[in-house]
Amino acid sequence: MTVPARVCLVAGASRGIGAAVAAALSGEGHRVALLGRDTAALDRVAGALPGPALIVPADVTDASAVEAAFERIERDWGPVEVLVCSAGAGFAAPIVDTSDSDWARMLDLNLTAPFRLIRRALPSMTERGWGRVVVIASVVGKRGEAQVAAYTASKHGVLGLVRAAASELARTGVTVNAVCPGYVDTPMTEATVQAIAARSGRSPEDARAALARRQPIGRLIDPDEVAEAVRFCVRNAAVTGQGINVDGGAVQS
Repeated sequence: MTVPARVCLVAGASRGIGAAVAAALSGEGHRVALLGRDTAALDRVAGALPGPALIVPADVTDASAVEAAFERIERDWGPVEVLVCSAGAGFAAPIVDTSDSDWARMLDLNLTAPFRLIRRALPSMTERGWGRVVVIASVVGKRGEAQVAAYTASKHGVLGLVRAAASELARTGVTVNAVCPGYVDTPMTEATVQAIAARSGRSPEDARAALARRQPIGRLIDPDEVAEAVRFCVRNAAVTGQGINVDGGAVQS
């Protein structure tokens, strides 16, 4: 099936899942705007893409920077037709050791930033009668998990945002979905591995193996496997309001 070329914006495109999503969309012939804070990393991602790329340095937690990023894309390429919200971070601590600033940081990056991106992208999508929004959430958006209360709450919240937006936009030609990975082989998971090793005294190799064992398939998820789920959401107009698990069977729904 031939997919018409679209203008795509991938937030958090400098590494990990975001970089894999950018490569998948570019491989389908789409133009991909790469948004992130690390310009050098965005340059490397852009250099590896088979199609046109636009580097848009911005911090997704800065509302004015997000607005400037959209204006730049619209000026150079036209309205954003596919929005992928992949920027995010984790944080681990018991609830009693989670400060107000820790809590606010997780909500700001993992929930408020996607809200702002979606809100900014929707008017042109609904006006044209076509759009795709995909948020990279997490399996902890569907279950509680110890030691990551702030992160888990932010991912539950963003899944609620996706479902509400999908219901609101169901008859407009715009779909809104979430992809919910388990532990993915990315720099974010590597940071988790190092934190577990430091906290527990285990080697990084043992800590990584422990995370792999938490998924029934016995390994970490590949970023390309997450990107494939995003590509599915872009292609399929009948899928909306979903949280698609890519977790090796950890959460069965």
